[in-house]
Amino acid sequence: MPQIFHRSTNSLAKISILAVVCGLGALIGLAYTFDRGAFNTDVGVVKPQPVPFSHKHHVTDDGIDCRYCHTSVETSHYAGLPATEICMSCHSQIWSNATMLEPVRESFRTGQSLAWTRVHDLPEFVYFNHSIHLKKGIGCATCHGRVDEMPLMFKVNTLLMNWCVECHRNPEKYIRPREEVFNMAYQPPADQLTNLGPKLVKLYHVQKLDDCWTCHR
Repeated sequence: MPQIFHRSTNSLAKISILAVVCGLGALIGLAYTFDRGAFNTDVGVVKPQPVPFSHKHHVTDDGIDCRYCHTSVETSHYAGLPATEICMSCHSQIWSNATMLEPVRESFRTGQSLAWTRVHDLPEFVYFNHSIHLKKGIGCATCHGRVDEMPLMFKVNTLLMNWCVECHRNPEKYIRPREEVFNMAYQPPADQLTNLGPKLVKLYHVQKLDDCWTCHR
């Protein structure tokens, strides 16, 4: 019986199978990169704001504490965006005629709130409480990064579920003394995992909450 396919067909079949496998691998890799990339997570992306507010200037240069502007961060699930009155408590006296601050002055005159663009914006199906995290010894910089070094605000962490769960499963890696929660420059000691971390987890009664209902209520 004559051979139907040429012998080279075997090689072509192997090459085709290899190409399909490699193509699928590349497609999966591309999808993963897209899902974790800045175009989807907004990590490192500076969003337009009505006023180009510099945390670096206000926090590092002027020494303003986080809680002066984010007034409800210790008592509420919501950190709170500063009211125009808070801005004007300083800027009615300094830089009171700066063109850049005209939206703030207009907001104060009209009573119309500034339309700030949220940088750390969780989906509505996610429950997050700022106050409980602070009480359990999780610092601002753990989630928001070194805000005191940012001329313009941007995300440094994805805030995706697997990122949150990593902390919930291993709180001893990230916990700090409560008095250091607002210290942006805080560095964990060498014995964080073997001594301080487990000690604070026990002292603050931190639970390793990784059930779905913890965040999805």
